[in-house]
Amino acid sequence: MKVYFYHTQDIQRIMREWGEGRFPGHYLYGATQLGDHGIDVVFHRYRPLLLSRWRLILYNTWQILTCREHFDAIYATHYRGIEIIIFLRAIGLFRRPIVIWHHQPMVTAANRLRRSVSRLFYRGIDHMFFFSEKLIGDSLASPNARPERMHLGHWGPDIDFFKRLQREHPAGRHYGFISTGKERRDMPTLVKAFNDTGAPLAIYLPESNDISYRRLFDRLDVKDNIQVNFVSGMIPYELSQKVNRASCVVICCKETKYTVGLTTIVEALGLGLPVICSRNPQFPIDVDKEGCGISVPYYDVEGWRQAIAYIMEHPDEAARMGRRAREIAETRYNDTICAREAAEVLRNLGYRKNA
Repeated sequence: MKVYFYHTQDIQRIMREWGEGRFPGHYLYGATQLGDHGIDVVFHRYRPLLLSRWRLILYNTWQILTCREHFDAIYATHYRGIEIIIFLRAIGLFRRPIVIWHHQPMVTAANRLRRSVSRLFYRGIDHMFFFSEKLIGDSLASPNARPERMHLGHWGPDIDFFKRLQREHPAGRHYGFISTGKERRDMPTLVKAFNDTGAPLAIYLPESNDISYRRLFDRLDVKDNIQVNFVSGMIPYELSQKVNRASCVVICCKETKYTVGLTTIVEALGLGLPVICSRNPQFPIDVDKEGCGISVPYYDVEGWRQAIAYIMEHPDEAARMGRRAREIAETRYNDTICAREAAEVLRNLGYRKNA
């Protein structure tokens, strides 16, 4: 069996740097390990997202429809960019099945026209992976939900990548707190809490035209215990080295209905570090219940103060949380398990690819 793997990110760069040991494989959602399950992969030729949305959709549609290599199905990390292919599948003009990762809960559209378009769209998706049971449960309220074609995926860290990084760049003594990631981060709450505690915090944020964190920090009162760093491009290897030297990972986010902050949690699991995070019910892991961290309600500065103080005052317990995080990664959430789950769904499609 052979699948066409579609990603919204730069597949060729990730594959090249993954091969060099400088990029974690979980960004490819198990695609690097599908060969272990008898599934060959055709990798989509990425086009920089400088294109307008419609030009990008047309480019992706052309790439898929004119692909010279035979493939039996599409395996996609997101539906964004392949909407035309999905609609063609829905009306029977594209005969290969489509399996995607769905990052948000399915919703019921507000008006009749949108509901009709949505119903047709989801008819073109054969199977969907979700990151958590909560996402699946919320999606079941949608009339477009087909429970038999909805799957929980245990997306988690590339353990080999993090083990190798820790061997090559040993942390020595872990120190301080660290915040990485860019999406919907609640910096005012985080900064206020760390200002009040005096705990050392390093913040790493992207240089981005569409996220104005620089302007935000121009308005914030940031004390000397907080270091704010702006970085360019995707540099997970370098950032992971910095995260590995910290004592605790902090993930302070605005309220959402999807798994904002999950990528950072996955990195913490892979590195065996405790976390303090916003209490996002969409996360697949309850960090309090699992004993690998502390969750705090959205926008709760006092809750953040207390969590920070607890980690600082209980270093042995924080270390135990980190060991528990690594155990979760090695046994329940990692890219090997993710690949196995994806392969199981894809192999079953191979026998009814024209269904």
